[in-house]
Amino acid sequence: MKIYADNAATTKMSKTAIDTALYYMENVFGNPSSLYTTGQKAKEELEKARAEIACIIGAEPREIIFTSGGSEADNQALLSAAEIGKRKGKKHIISTAFEHHAILHTLKKLEKNGFEVTLLPVHENGIVRPDELEAAIRDDTILVTVMTANNEIGTLQPVNEIGRICKAHGVIFHTDAVQAVGHVHIDVNKDNIDMLSASAHKFHGPKGTGFLYARKGIALTNLIEGGAQERGKRAGTENLPAIMAMAAALKEASENIDKNAENMIKVRNRIIDGLSAIPHSALNGDKEKRLPGNVSFCFEGIEGESLLILLDRKGVSASSGSACTSGSLDPSHVLLAIGRIHDVAHGSLRLSLGENATEEEADYIVSAVKEVVEYLRSFSPVWRDLTEGKKEFIL
Repeated sequence: MKIYADNAATTKMSKTAIDTALYYMENVFGNPSSLYTTGQKAKEELEKARAEIACIIGAEPREIIFTSGGSEADNQALLSAAEIGKRKGKKHIISTAFEHHAILHTLKKLEKNGFEVTLLPVHENGIVRPDELEAAIRDDTILVTVMTANNEIGTLQPVNEIGRICKAHGVIFHTDAVQAVGHVHIDVNKDNIDMLSASAHKFHGPKGTGFLYARKGIALTNLIEGGAQERGKRAGTENLPAIMAMAAALKEASENIDKNAENMIKVRNRIIDGLSAIPHSALNGDKEKRLPGNVSFCFEGIEGESLLILLDRKGVSASSGSACTSGSLDPSHVLLAIGRIHDVAHGSLRLSLGENATEEEADYIVSAVKEVVEYLRSFSPVWRDLTEGKKEFIL
């Protein structure tokens, strides 16, 4: 059996998205900035996509800026807020210890430029506590950036409460919603979100395209200069086929959110129950307040890379965490943030299910993981020390 269970890394483009991209490649090839009919037809279609995406998240069309993906959108959001703060004499930013590196690395850059950053703890359940966030807000706080859903352990953050707090204190609120858009309901007005990042390939659209929502009135700082595209905020000819495919994929995903979530939660919980039966294992993050398709576990006494290789041989494609840091030998900063020690964090597994996941696949995954964990532990010196009492079990 072949099972793709790494949808948090990327999703397969849907047939709807593929057909849409092909149509625009063949039939609407003009440059949207051109004044003649062919270009204006492309411009008209581009604006249809902008309006459709805006409607899905409760925004206005002019508040959507097309980008190359989530990382670019994250960078532009943070650097824009920082520039606003610098003009106002406010140089304090609040975030969390388990954000995506597109956020954390940008924050480090801002620290080198004189900003002060407070990283909130996320505790064992992987969820930010709104009271701690509010307590961290100061007179010079310009920005709060907290992801909607964690990319590794899938925990959903109290975005609505965070948005309410930020609005009450006059602080800009940005959320990296790359893992959440198309999978959970989002309304930027109801949740008082000022800026939001999204990436098409996380909801069956094409790679290399995404968008930044920025509430009307927020002055964006350009990352790319050279043209008047995207209201002058993102130079470069728009990738119309990819953008139209993104809009089509998001529309399809959004129309089926509840149905898809119901199925994924059923399969997800079946896997969680099965893996929980493995001795000295632990689910990472809150069991209920998580993305419908996310399963994240740690297994004591094994090494995650070996687990992934052997699961791949059994036909299961999975990961140990973010694809963006898969080459790192260091344990996941996300798992360390929720209190996992280094030895335990190294033995991690992330499964991210697709909308059509089945209970049969769930049972196969559980069986495969049990077999591989048992095999790896059979010759692990760490496991031997644990079972012989030379070391104490953590999980």
